[in-house]
Amino acid sequence: MSKFLIVGLGNIGDEYENTRHNIGFAIADEIAKEHGLKFVSGRLASVAEYKLKGKSIILIKPSTYMNLSGKAVNYWLQAERISIEHLLVVTDDIALPFGTVRMKGKGSDGGHNGLRNIQEILNTTEYARLRFGVGNEFSTGRQVDYVLGKWNEEEQKTVLSRVQLAKEMAQSFATIGLQLTMTNFNNK
Repeated sequence: MSKFLIVGLGNIGDEYENTRHNIGFAIADEIAKEHGLKFVSGRLASVAEYKLKGKSIILIKPSTYMNLSGKAVNYWLQAERISIEHLLVVTDDIALPFGTVRMKGKGSDGGHNGLRNIQEILNTTEYARLRFGVGNEFSTGRQVDYVLGKWNEEEQKTVLSRVQLAKEMAQSFATIGLQLTMTNFNNK
């Protein structure tokens, strides 16, 4: 049975809940909710596991904080013997307009510290990522405050439906693959 690792990026702690930077955690939570899963504390991450259409999926939320996400990703890839082709990292992206959801098979870290750490530890940029656009409505020098800020009331309305789309895309990656998922979803 093929195994997949889906990693929702975020920061642990109540103060980070419902922030733009934690959208990866929110999407992982929605996947778990759909399958009636509870995350359990594991090494370097909260972990849930399920089967979908003949695939075994390990779903993690790193407990290392965003900037050290690579440690958790590397550990779970090795521990579960999952190939890098079966890795999907779900993250926020300030380069995409708010609510835009895109999947890519590779790419730079785009200034994202979590992706940068994953890239450094895995020594490659050749892994799939699902990027959730959080926009860039911040003034110079205020990027950290913006991504660690909570969704405003207007954004919250859109976030819910776009998280559902991202959840579908993440699971599609594991069941029909990267290329078909990009074809079917990247323009929605």
